[in-house]
Amino acid sequence: MTPDGLIIRDALPADLPAVRGLLVETWHATYDGIYGWQRVAEITNAWHSLENLSAQLGRENVAFLVALVGEEIIATASARLERDRAALLTRLYVLPSYQGIGVGRTLLQVTLACFPQAPVARLEVESQNEPAIAFYERMGFFLQRQARFDGRDDTPNTLLMAKRLFAE
Repeated sequence: MTPDGLIIRDALPADLPAVRGLLVETWHATYDGIYGWQRVAEITNAWHSLENLSAQLGRENVAFLVALVGEEIIATASARLERDRAALLTRLYVLPSYQGIGVGRTLLQVTLACFPQAPVARLEVESQNEPAIAFYERMGFFLQRQARFDGRDDTPNTLLMAKRLFAE
């Protein structure tokens, strides 16, 4: 039940301001209640700067996609192929006004299809982000373990989840 006219394509340099705006809006909607507005602003300014987003474009074994309805970018996803051939989903965000109607499911499927050689997909999700955890479980992901992002104490607690894509 995705919106009519949904288009998913590779992100372009001209898309980056809209992608950043989407990430800031979605992060505040998702994480202000967990970390507080100020900490979310610090994280989004660091992780989702135009410079950082630009560095993710056009890289080998990386998918950086956007979903559009008309001219509006309503979602974004990124993944990369790891050394063990796993597809690591590094980002999947849908504007709050478009959540719950199939955009995330469709974007996830298209993103993982960019890695047909990957036997498994992995991701990290904030341990208090219950809606995202429930979404990934509905998409077939299961809990592997809990960890600290990058092993640092100043970053969120995360759950590591995985999904088998095909039997080797």
